[in-house]
Amino acid sequence: MGEIFAGRYELVDPIGRGGVGAVWRTWDHRRRRYVAAKVLQQSDAHTLLRFVREQALRIDHPHVLAPMSWAADDDKVLFTMDLVRGGSLAHLIGDYGPLPPAYVCVLLDQLLSGLAAVHAEDVVHRDIKPANVLLDATGTGRPHLRLSDFGIAMRKGEPRLTEADYVVGTPGYFAPEQLLGAEPDFPADLYAVGLVAVYLLTGRKPDSQALVEAYTRGTPPAPRDVPEPLWQVLGTLLHPDPDHRFRTATGVRKALASAVELLPEDTAAEQEAVEVFDQVGPLPPGFGPDGPDGPGRPRRTTDSAASRTPEGAGSTGRSSAVPPSPPPPAPAHTPPSPSDTGSFPLPPPVREVSRPPRRPPAPPVPPSGPERPWSQPQPQPQSYAEPHRGTYGSPPPTGTPPTRPHTTDRRPAPGYAPAPHAPTPAPAAPPAPAPPPPGRGTPGRVSHRARPSRKPGPPPAVALPVLLLALLCLAVGVWALSRS
Repeated sequence: MGEIFAGRYELVDPIGRGGVGAVWRTWDHRRRRYVAAKVLQQSDAHTLLRFVREQALRIDHPHVLAPMSWAADDDKVLFTMDLVRGGSLAHLIGDYGPLPPAYVCVLLDQLLSGLAAVHAEDVVHRDIKPANVLLDATGTGRPHLRLSDFGIAMRKGEPRLTEADYVVGTPGYFAPEQLLGAEPDFPADLYAVGLVAVYLLTGRKPDSQALVEAYTRGTPPAPRDVPEPLWQVLGTLLHPDPDHRFRTATGVRKALASAVELLPEDTAAEQEAVEVFDQVGPLPPGFGPDGPDGPGRPRRTTDSAASRTPEGAGSTGRSSAVPPSPPPPAPAHTPPSPSDTGSFPLPPPVREVSRPPRRPPAPPVPPSGPERPWSQPQPQPQSYAEPHRGTYGSPPPTGTPPTRPHTTDRRPAPGYAPAPHAPTPAPAAPPAPAPPPPGRGTPGRVSHRARPSRKPGPPPAVALPVLLLALLCLAVGVWALSRS
């Protein structure tokens, strides 16, 4: 099936059906185990109220199968409980027929123990029958019984959901006072326990109406296949008058323990082991003992980290039905894989180590011998007409051949004549000079990276105002002298 209910419970297959709902074997994705889920089939208010009452019951007892949790999804409602695999007492009778008295006494003691816990919560079960008493699949070991199905159970004093002349329960397991419209009480549950005991001992459903008529002349004799010491206890439980019955389940347990000591030893046929089989059946395709990721269903991972874990690398995940193929060889450079959020992890920042500046190479050592005219540059006279090499303010690089001098065609301001200066001799060119790089100017042209030389004297923008100011002062002085 695989339908996921409320995002948590995955319905696997139906294993039972009741009056108001179907019971499914269900995988609980939160607890990671199989549970039994009772899904409500009817949606009327009356049935829903009973459903709410049943799921609200919380009784923690080893012989009580009470609801654990519940969930609602749109118009569907369910509650869950432990998955009991051994079937019910009805299955056990169908497999073996009448059971040995000693074995029946063990089952009755466990049933009364669970019923005492239910009555201690002031709850009346009202539907005790072989189909509602479940067994764990214990094989040939000691049986383990659990009382289930609290669909029509109610607390004493709560308002009834049925009319006074309407009886709820299973026909054949009603107490006589229930048919007369009496309020549900503990003795009615104990009467149903007596009917279940007769069913286990005889292998047949008892005739409750015949039992009531048999009590009109006092306590009837023990039925066939029912030992007399045990009938002394069961006869009291099955009395039509509730005032003549046991009042509590604990009182019945004490009387039952005394009757067991008086039972005769079992014969060889009765000593045959009774085995409680697994009645639930195998899981459908796509489900395994560990959940829906079993054989026949592709593996599903819950996070991206698990999907990136290679098979056989020490992971504890379940293997899929198809054996994994060997991983391909890793490439020389594997790109980073996306993270859980879809992004790519960035590499850690590389810390830059400061390095000392690279020193320029030392100039070549001139060979020994007579000094050549180009081996050592001649000193240059410092003048404003000296050309600049390379970028403004930066000396020429060491070890590189010097460029030829150049002049600028910038004209001086009108009325200003620069002082004459001697031409600067050009230095001797080294042998086999390298050709000038692209973009450098030829001799006689101004490079776009060279700054034109300055002429002596202030620039026109400063000289003109100063000259005007001097003339003004001179005029003021002449005027002052003429006034005196």
